[in-house]
Amino acid sequence: MELANKTKTRVYTFGNKKADGNSSMRNLLGGKGANLAEMSAIGIPVPPGFTITTEVCTEYNLLGKDEVIQLIKREVELAVAKIEKTMNTKFGDAKNPLLLSVRSGARVSMPGMMDTVLNLGLNDDVVEGLAKKTKNERFAWDSYRRFVQMYGGVVMGVKAINKEDIDPFEEIIENLKEKRGITLDTEFTVQDLKDLVFDFKKSIYRRIGKEFPSDPWDQLWLAVMAVFDSWNGKRAVYYRNMHGYPADWGTAVNVQAMVFGNMGENSGTGVCFTRDAGSGENLFNGEYLINAQGEDVVAGVRTPQQITKIGSQRWAELAQITEKERKNSYPSLEEVMPEIFKELNGYQQILEKHYRDMQDMEFTIQEGKLWILQTRNGKRTGAAMVKIAIDLLSQGLISEEEALLRIEPNKLDELLHPIFDPAALKKAHVIAQGLPASPGAATGQLVFFAEDASKFKYSILTRIETSPEDLEGMNLAKGILTARGGMTSHAAVVARGMGKCCVSGAGALKINYKTKTMWVEGKEYHEGDWISINGSTGNIIEGKVATVEPELTGEFAKIMELSDKYSSMKVRTNADTPQDAKVARNFGATGIGLTRTEHMFFEVDRIKAMREMILADTVKGRKQALAKLLPMQREDFEGIFEAMEGLPVTIRLLDPPLHEFVPHQLATLRELADEMHVSLESVKIKVADLEEFNPMLGHRGCRLGNTYPEITEMQTRAIIEAALNLKQRGIETKPEIMVPLVGTFDEFVAQETIIRDTAEAIFKERKDKIEYFVGTMIEIPRAALMADKIAKRADFFSFGTNDLTQMTFGYSRDDAGKFLPIYLEQGILKHDPFEVLDQEGVGQLVTMGTQRGRSTNPKLKVGICGEHGGEPSSVEFCYNNGLDYVSCSPFRVPIARVASAQAAIKSVLH
Repeated sequence: MELANKTKTRVYTFGNKKADGNSSMRNLLGGKGANLAEMSAIGIPVPPGFTITTEVCTEYNLLGKDEVIQLIKREVELAVAKIEKTMNTKFGDAKNPLLLSVRSGARVSMPGMMDTVLNLGLNDDVVEGLAKKTKNERFAWDSYRRFVQMYGGVVMGVKAINKEDIDPFEEIIENLKEKRGITLDTEFTVQDLKDLVFDFKKSIYRRIGKEFPSDPWDQLWLAVMAVFDSWNGKRAVYYRNMHGYPADWGTAVNVQAMVFGNMGENSGTGVCFTRDAGSGENLFNGEYLINAQGEDVVAGVRTPQQITKIGSQRWAELAQITEKERKNSYPSLEEVMPEIFKELNGYQQILEKHYRDMQDMEFTIQEGKLWILQTRNGKRTGAAMVKIAIDLLSQGLISEEEALLRIEPNKLDELLHPIFDPAALKKAHVIAQGLPASPGAATGQLVFFAEDASKFKYSILTRIETSPEDLEGMNLAKGILTARGGMTSHAAVVARGMGKCCVSGAGALKINYKTKTMWVEGKEYHEGDWISINGSTGNIIEGKVATVEPELTGEFAKIMELSDKYSSMKVRTNADTPQDAKVARNFGATGIGLTRTEHMFFEVDRIKAMREMILADTVKGRKQALAKLLPMQREDFEGIFEAMEGLPVTIRLLDPPLHEFVPHQLATLRELADEMHVSLESVKIKVADLEEFNPMLGHRGCRLGNTYPEITEMQTRAIIEAALNLKQRGIETKPEIMVPLVGTFDEFVAQETIIRDTAEAIFKERKDKIEYFVGTMIEIPRAALMADKIAKRADFFSFGTNDLTQMTFGYSRDDAGKFLPIYLEQGILKHDPFEVLDQEGVGQLVTMGTQRGRSTNPKLKVGICGEHGGEPSSVEFCYNNGLDYVSCSPFRVPIARVASAQAAIKSVLH
């Protein structure tokens, strides 16, 4: 980007059915700005405005406030003049004022993570002029009260001092309500609103040592800079890191003419979705409030009403409200303003068809005129994501390839986890009912503050209402429960985006932050008490509820079928037990890419024989101990081979250093000495001798097999005999024996010779044969460099990217937690390299190892079996480098299958 180039365009205008930009410019204009421009161009009624580009945010971070204002000042002044002409108003004019909204807009949707300011341009003179112009004094002062409050929190940094305290502005509001004996903001008189503005300025602004800025242009510049600052605010940074969004993207700033939903009973505001964001059902839905501004709907301060009649009736049923009560107190927009609803319904159909995806829209009704404030592809649950993609495909709106590309692979994880057992639900004690804001089942211990979510392994974050500051706690909690807020509240929208179970608007809950308690129908619940929440029904249940595995059928099965149709790279699983193998096969795994044999040695009857082998002083003693382990290992392999009948199974020979298998407590050492009929002192000496200064680089992997060849012999015998036993039963096996931690050609050859000699001996004994393969795990950088030599003798390579990452970076996985979070926060690393494959460094070793290996062995089979095998961007990298398969944990197999298909589709598109 060319910094300080004064001739380039930094401000793009839209409105009045014209726009400088379009939806393809989201990287420059942000998602919101690009969509505002697009909507303007296709004739949707959008309040006129302008977008300051994401590049200006980057310039601001480098150059600072004063220089950036000079860079954009002229363009912004011209853009404001354009709004003034369209709206026939004047910014800062007391008689005919133009008021503005200032909103963030990153290239991806980040709901609630950055800041917004509404009603900008008001001061003590303008508010009087607005009251005269609109002949609505209450509206003018309500708007001013909101502006002073919002500006204080967003721009001036006014916050509660303690976490138990409420927002200082809200404290003044609540005190006035109590004094006046009212409950709703709409019950304030004009004088009340004037008093609030006066008190805000006197007690809060003076407390922080700042004056409320009265000049509208000062207000605008400070608000724009505050939005840029919020890109690097704590909650935005956390959200970016959580989703892997780069820090250098920046945010755009969208400035629009204000339209007002708080001008009386023929005005209102709302949020709507073209389809159900929780289930994916093709049902227009949303919430609205009469005589309110947009923040009121998502903040949960007032109970919003449903847009459609059917939605209103469904909500009333869940909230246990009679039809008469619903019609009197919570009628739908369809019933209250049928013409407005008809117009809105038309726009939602146009926008979904135009964008060919489910839309999340915000709207305002100002004195009977409908305005669309924004549209974006709506956040949705994993289940809704799958259903919407398949439904849009069935309707002919998108292709099979597009349907697959619409899937966020990681969100499939939501569909793979347990749901409440229907039998257990019949016996459950439901203590309250809320709204089913985000589906799923969550059981955990009550916590009332975001920072307490990590107190318990399973927690339910329980709040009166959530705010963006609660994001980290929401992410850590198993589920989210709120007493206020509807289906479009902050808690609901963010939870759906996270795939987190959420119940909102449970009005029966009385929450006390100071005492950390919750009252429901006369019973008190404390922090740490267990509750369960059902995000599919809104039920809040006392205690724990049992869960069952979900059935993956219907639309999910169709997505998996499409994935297999388009992907060429196979997906295997990492599995150490027959049960894991069966789970993975049910999820579509095409084999096992890693079976870790060491995990089989830790059961009580096996660990004794293992320790006997380790502590033996002679080859004969070791062989005697290994002879006890042989039938156990053989039985293990038979179970895994049977579960994976007809599919390849890669078995890694013993890898960890031997000290991991021996005891270190005195009582266990004494017990071991007695069993082996040796002295305690000799056992202590042997155990001490096994200790290593750096086990990661010590006596492990192929080094064990080459110093104790009898271990490799026993394991090979167990694998080959298991395969032969199954062959006799008519079960096909495809064993692949993998040598770990090879760094030199001769290391591999020494192990390969033992394996092949042992296998041939067994074939002679049994007078029978099976096909098997011998390969190695590439996890040492030197092995990638020597891949052309090793491949002359190896049938396959499997990149062990966990250890390859450790050795390439020189980071210990066990100790990296001390500095990795700081590296990520400071931008030294963009991703945790143990979660997302480092394509620039570690990835180059994978590329080099694959190319060099196939240069001498064109038939070489290549895969990866580290944790990266189930991470979508890493899967794409593997596809682009021609790997035959990736291998991951059983529950990530569907994720990797979709990622593999997407990689194949993208390679064709690009």
